[in-house]
Amino acid sequence: MPAGLAVVAVTYGLARYGFGLYLPQLREEFGITSGTAGSIAAGSYLAYCLTALLARRWVGRDRARAALWLAGGTAAAGSAVVATASSAAVLAAGVLVAGSGAGAATPALVTAVTATVRPAAESRAQAVVNSGTGAGVVAGGLLMLSVPGHWRWAWAGFAVLALAATRAADRRSTWPSAVRRGDAARAPLRSLTRPLVAAVLGGAGCAGVWTFGRELLTGDGGLSDVVTGVLWCVLGAAGLAGGLSGDLVARAGLRRAWAGAATVAAAAVLLLAVAPGSPVGAGLALAGFGGAFVVLSGVLLAWGAQRVPAAAPQAAAVLFVGLTVGQAAGALVLGAVADAAGTPASFFGSAALLVAAATAAEPRRAVRPATPAATPGGRRR
Repeated sequence: MPAGLAVVAVTYGLARYGFGLYLPQLREEFGITSGTAGSIAAGSYLAYCLTALLARRWVGRDRARAALWLAGGTAAAGSAVVATASSAAVLAAGVLVAGSGAGAATPALVTAVTATVRPAAESRAQAVVNSGTGAGVVAGGLLMLSVPGHWRWAWAGFAVLALAATRAADRRSTWPSAVRRGDAARAPLRSLTRPLVAAVLGGAGCAGVWTFGRELLTGDGGLSDVVTGVLWCVLGAAGLAGGLSGDLVARAGLRRAWAGAATVAAAAVLLLAVAPGSPVGAGLALAGFGGAFVVLSGVLLAWGAQRVPAAAPQAAAVLFVGLTVGQAAGALVLGAVADAAGTPASFFGSAALLVAAATAAEPRRAVRPATPAATPGGRRR
C-alpha cells in the first residue's frame, strides 16, 4: 500500500507535524509566544479528534472512501491557508484545518488495507502504512533544507501533495460495499478503556517533541537551521522503522511492545532536554523518539484490533483520538511550562508522562496474545 503510506506521510508528517518543524520561522514572522504556539497545536489536535470521530461514523456506514477524501481535502485546504496566512489568526485557522485531516486518514486506510490486502499480510501492511508519518517528516526536513526560509512555498507544496496522494490511494484501494455495521461502530468504546488511558498518556508525553522539538534545538541548543533540518530528517527516517511494529507485537506481545517503546521515547526526550546543543546527542535522541513514536501508534492499531476484532477501523479511530487528546493537553500544558520555566523544563515533564504511559500497559495476565490463527481484522488465516 505505497499510496496509503503516502497519504499518512502528507496528512501526519507534513500537514499535522509541519507546524512544529516550521515553528521558529512562524514565531519570527507572526511574533507568537510558546504559550500561543502550544494553544495553536492543541487546537489542531482537537480538530483532528472531531474529524476522526466523524470518520469513525462514516466508516461504520460504508463511507470509508469519503473519509479518505475528507482527510486529503482538509489537509490540502488547511495547508493552502497556512501558505497564504497574513496574520497569526489566519495562521492558526490554517493549522487547525490542516492538522484535522490526519484524523480521517487512519480509519479510512485501516478499512482500505483490510479490504485490499490478503489476510496473511494485513498486520504488516497496517504497520507499514502507519509508518508513513516518518516518511512525511523526512520530506518536511528535506524541503526545509532545500528551500530554507521559504516556508510558504513548502506549505503550498503540502497542499498539492495531499491531493495527489489521496487520489492515488483512492484509485489503488478496494472499497467494500458492505463492511462491519450496526453495533460494530459502537463496540470499541466499552472495550478500549485501558489502551485509551495509555494512548492519552503517551500522546501527552510526545507533544513536547512534535511541537517544541525544533525550537529547543535552535533556541536553547543554538543549532543552525541546516543542522536542525538534518536532525528532523533523522527523526523521520527512524520513524520509518516503526513499520516493523506489526512484527514486534507478534514477537514480543502488546504489553512489552508498548512499555518498551514508551520507555525508549522517555529516554530520548530526556537526552534531548540535557543535550540540545550536541548534534550527536540530539540525533540519537530524535532517532530514538521517531522510531518509538511510530511503534506506539502501530501498537495502538494492533491493540484496538485485538480488543475489538469486528471493528478494527472504529477502534483505531477511538485510540488515535485518545492519543491526540493527550497531545492537545500536552501541548497546552508544556507550552505554559516553557513560557514560565523554559523549554527544557517542559521536556522533563514530557519524559515523566511517557514513563507513566509505559506503566499503563496491560498486566501480563490480562494480555491475550495473538495467535497465528487470527488477524487484527478478526479474520481466520
